[in-house]
Amino acid sequence: MTNYNLSATLMSDRKTYYPLILLLLIIFSSISTAFAQYFELTNKSKVNIPFKMVRNMVILKLNINDRGPYNFILDTGVGIMIITEPKLIDSLNIPDKRTLRLAGLGAGEDYEAYVTAPLKIDMPGIKGVGVGAAIFKKDHFGLSNYAGIPIHGLLGYEFFNKLVVKLNFTDSVLTAYKPGKLKKIKKFEALPILIENNKPYITTTVRFCDGSERKCKLIVDIGAGHPLSLDNHRVNRWPTEKSIAANLGMGLTGPISGEISRVTQLSIGKYGLNNVLSSFPENQNSAYFTSRDGNLGMDVLKRFTVIFDYENNLMYLKARGNLKEPFEHDMSGMEYYAGGAGLKHVVISRVEPGSASDDIGLAKDDEIMSVNLKPVANMSLEDLDHLFKSGDGRGVLLEIYHDKQYSRVILTLKRRI
Repeated sequence: MTNYNLSATLMSDRKTYYPLILLLLIIFSSISTAFAQYFELTNKSKVNIPFKMVRNMVILKLNINDRGPYNFILDTGVGIMIITEPKLIDSLNIPDKRTLRLAGLGAGEDYEAYVTAPLKIDMPGIKGVGVGAAIFKKDHFGLSNYAGIPIHGLLGYEFFNKLVVKLNFTDSVLTAYKPGKLKKIKKFEALPILIENNKPYITTTVRFCDGSERKCKLIVDIGAGHPLSLDNHRVNRWPTEKSIAANLGMGLTGPISGEISRVTQLSIGKYGLNNVLSSFPENQNSAYFTSRDGNLGMDVLKRFTVIFDYENNLMYLKARGNLKEPFEHDMSGMEYYAGGAGLKHVVISRVEPGSASDDIGLAKDDEIMSVNLKPVANMSLEDLDHLFKSGDGRGVLLEIYHDKQYSRVILTLKRRI
């Protein structure tokens, strides 16, 4: 997404749970197609809802069955509502639910999920209509560990299919409009999108290191933290120059390996972004991805104010003024997650061979106690992410707990790509 489920490898590429959700979507859709599932405004023509931006994820608070609030990731790359916290099964008092076993994905309860009848879902000024959810009996995603705050699920297509949704990343405000009530969009560029399998696709142009250009059909995926990912499922492989081997997550059959490199330019409508980082995962099951070339992630999308209008097959973009900011990859060479009481402990889950962290002997299961003399309990994982991307050659003082001993080491950041 490694022996603590998916949380560790989510550090590299948060969308590695995609094959599991895709298979669930196929089965769940066949069960629920007879029911309309959408969100609507309760009285006004538009409503503003604050969101929290955590590690390139849009997190909304919502209530379910008059309980909550619960933290849900808004994710255009997910076709159904997913409750990832099994403890909610009892606390929400959901009597009408069916057990769904995902054949071929494991034995026992490991890959069993509940499919619920419509739930009462609401947030200020918005309510769900006929929206049910899938609830896994075990937490396969580890999203709370990845975010450093409790995460209870994923909210996808149903939130967008009957609303016009504007994401303002400058103010961290989501504005939802009734269809036809969107105004004052003269400064936005309208781009056509295609809704397939409950997900939005856009056609972009990617220029590579050899000067070649290719049209790429990408999922517009606000749940993916990376800038760009291009699927290597074709004979005509993508041209790359300098690249680094990378652990891109954990799939159902094991780790997803691949490369991280850069493309010369990514063009989205009239906008061009240069020297963009891109993941190139290997060993993908082509059955999942035959109709797409990859996905466009939040590290690009957050540089715009974005409006989704599924009903009219349009996406509107307006640059925020930071298009020229460089795309930087982690310079520490380690992945880490939040654990322990209150998710206040930061534990290393993986160290990349030959990286800055490997050079000073950091290892899996080491705990980071403080950074530059500041306790990590007073920092967010996003604070650490920014620090570990902050500059080639920068020294960072770490206090590490390893093998029941404390030590201080200086980590010298090293740009690898």
